[in-house]
Amino acid sequence: MSNVVYLNVPGPKERRAARSGALIRSFAAHRRGPEDVFWLKENAELLNILECTGQEVPTSLLEPYAAFYENAPEKLAFFPQYYRFILSLTLDLEALGLPGSHAESMCAWALRQDLTGGETSDIQRVEAFRLLQRRGMDPLGDQGAAEARLRDFIARPERFALPNKKAAFELTHIVFYLSEYGRKNPELGPKELRSLENAGLLAFLDGNLDLLAEICVAMRYAGFNPSEIWEEWINLRMKDFTVSEIDTGQAGQRPVADVYHEYLTSSWLAGVKGQSLFDQVPLRHRGESGALAFHRPRAGTAALREISLQLFRMQDRSDAWTAMRSQIDAQLTEAARARLELAEASTGHFDAFFEDFARARKVSA
Repeated sequence: MSNVVYLNVPGPKERRAARSGALIRSFAAHRRGPEDVFWLKENAELLNILECTGQEVPTSLLEPYAAFYENAPEKLAFFPQYYRFILSLTLDLEALGLPGSHAESMCAWALRQDLTGGETSDIQRVEAFRLLQRRGMDPLGDQGAAEARLRDFIARPERFALPNKKAAFELTHIVFYLSEYGRKNPELGPKELRSLENAGLLAFLDGNLDLLAEICVAMRYAGFNPSEIWEEWINLRMKDFTVSEIDTGQAGQRPVADVYHEYLTSSWLAGVKGQSLFDQVPLRHRGESGALAFHRPRAGTAALREISLQLFRMQDRSDAWTAMRSQIDAQLTEAARARLELAEASTGHFDAFFEDFARARKVSA
């Protein structure tokens, strides 16, 4: 007589798939309605991370997107202004294994309609080029000229030594597109790397987890190792996340205003580093379509604001870090001072960063 009890315990591969499936169900069915443009944005972000990190997602887990995929051509025809989101979703679903071939005809239709011609910025044109190139189509003709202008934009490190989140996020996205999300070497030089370092220093000083994670992903896609101090801080913050199921039957419980994007970008970095993704997502669910909320304790006052205020109030400030360090330190809170010390230790170019960050030059007639 045997006393052995066999337990049906899922292995690592099954657990990874289950967590991806839980996210898919939540994003596809419980955060927003598919008629909402932010549904397109959030789901495009999730699927992009799953696809570019090479996650194995069983076809059965993609079922929540079946209705969207089936109607994707009609949705593209009615909402051509959102063609980049719609094409991205369709291309990634097919890449992840959802049966079908809509993306080919949809890309061809977008090309015939010259949807890229309606873009007003080079970064959007290059994004569109990257999408249509996945089906062998070129919507630009002058793609080299647009890319050259973007390369000039990111080769000015002084621009990224000043707080400007929009510019910093555009920097990361340019690197994503130039590298085809890590599939090829974007051939960045020292100036472009310095731009990423400057933007990373500001994000670290500001405690901006979302931006810093994207910067680290961009650096890795470009073949560079981000600061260990930055990535260790991101690892610590990942432990602060709580991903929990909620009851969508209660009014006001839809998790629309949470920190989902911070969670996705931090998880993306983990995936790029070869670590497991979405470990915080619960494996057990009350039902087949559990809704998830993403929360993290709010950080205290960021060091960046304190430092900027000190500099702004100084009548005669210098752009030499060695001359200014003691003056700035004396006015900072202990937490801000500690963060500043870590920021300085995280790069070998802090003096050069400070020359531009100090904004010591005067406006002359």
